[in-house]
Amino acid sequence: MDISWFMRYLNESIAREANREGNCSGQFWEGRFKSQALLDEKALVACMAYVDLNPVRAGMAQTPEQSEYTAIAEWSAQLQRATRSKGQPSQPRQLLPFVGHPRAVMPKGLPFQLIDYLELLDWSGRTIRENKHGFIPKDQLPILERFQIDPKTLALHGTAF
Repeated sequence: MDISWFMRYLNESIAREANREGNCSGQFWEGRFKSQALLDEKALVACMAYVDLNPVRAGMAQTPEQSEYTAIAEWSAQLQRATRSKGQPSQPRQLLPFVGHPRAVMPKGLPFQLIDYLELLDWSGRTIRENKHGFIPKDQLPILERFQIDPKTLALHGTAF
């Protein structure tokens, strides 16, 4: 259960194959595997947004919910299922819940609300960055409208999602 050992093990087989195919030698990852401690809520939400916006920034998806293998895509699918069934969205099993803002007795989960994270993600994703290919186009509806979320209704159901 050591991530460094796993990455070294994974790197070796991939590097050998890539070097054989490319007729070259050297490390395959070239220093891409790094570990960064997330010491506060700001760092946590920045990392989450970075991961959820990666496919958008790379030009692989127009919106975060259209990307594959991200938490925001999972939340989008869950919210769409709830909308179709006219029910309340439930917590995706493999993701930590959004439990609201930090407080004295903090339940296990992400220390902010889903609605706040969605709005941050939408705002960040629309920012055009010179060193990145993609961004959320201006003609896309705001994320809460795309998800058909009424902020007032969501707030009434608590902070569990």
